[in-house]
Amino acid sequence: MLCSVAARAMHLGEVASINVPVTALIVIGPGITENNAEHRMYSTLIGAGIAILFSYFAHPKTPAGRTIDQIASLGRKSAELLGQMAQGVAKGYTQDEAGNWLAKARLLVEEIPRVRAQALEARTFAKWFPTAERDEAEELYSRGVAVEHTVVQVRTIARTLFDSAVDGGIPPSTKRKIAEALSAASFAITANVKGLLDDQGQDIDASQTEEMREAGASLVNLLFDSSAEDDPDQIVRSMSLVTNLERIADSLDQASPALTDVVTPDEPSSAKVLRLSPLNQVRKWRRNFRNLLPKKLRKYF
Repeated sequence: MLCSVAARAMHLGEVASINVPVTALIVIGPGITENNAEHRMYSTLIGAGIAILFSYFAHPKTPAGRTIDQIASLGRKSAELLGQMAQGVAKGYTQDEAGNWLAKARLLVEEIPRVRAQALEARTFAKWFPTAERDEAEELYSRGVAVEHTVVQVRTIARTLFDSAVDGGIPPSTKRKIAEALSAASFAITANVKGLLDDQGQDIDASQTEEMREAGASLVNLLFDSSAEDDPDQIVRSMSLVTNLERIADSLDQASPALTDVVTPDEPSSAKVLRLSPLNQVRKWRRNFRNLLPKKLRKYF
């Protein structure tokens, strides 16, 4: 009982509040001599010290640090892919090149669960570990959701460019403006990643996305001017690119209601150490037991 209370007081979490007393019972079990108990206790402390030492080399950074690295890595890859698409659109691209961009974008989407799991780990670590900053973990979790939305939009852009290539390609009159808009998005994401790595605690600089929004607005004006000459389907696809870029800008600024007003689901129960917390499990058992009793006796439970 004392070990369980100590684990709770140290904010080690619900799992530790069970593991600590169980480990204590295993190490210092009933029926052993005082010398054996001391020997086991010292051996356990030595083993714990070795584990702590080697855990640093296995995971040299904190969960928050690893979250920053993964968000930055995914952001850099997205910016690089947008840069490749911008260059391809400017000089003219083939269907094979567009297919290559789409394949890369799909691979980026497959990295989202890993980033989300790491962000959840950082948030859980900050919740239970006394030296961690919870506000920082929540901010990183929000950035993780933002980069997830960004990657999804990058994949949609790649798909739109592929469909345009299948249908004859982007009209020459809009190539330059589309390339400029994609390039501006690439630079905005790169600047956002740099700001995260320099000091993730600073407020987000909205100026990073101003050029990106201006490029999108310029593209819209051009599309309206050339709508009578170009293929309507291609015009619609180009307009959808502007929408995707606007969503990326909102994600970078973290100003979209989709980021702030929608609750992101927690990690699945299959990925947790305990599918249900001990407290919730006890409440569930109590509720089931109470339902089995006659109505007159339920008020006492």
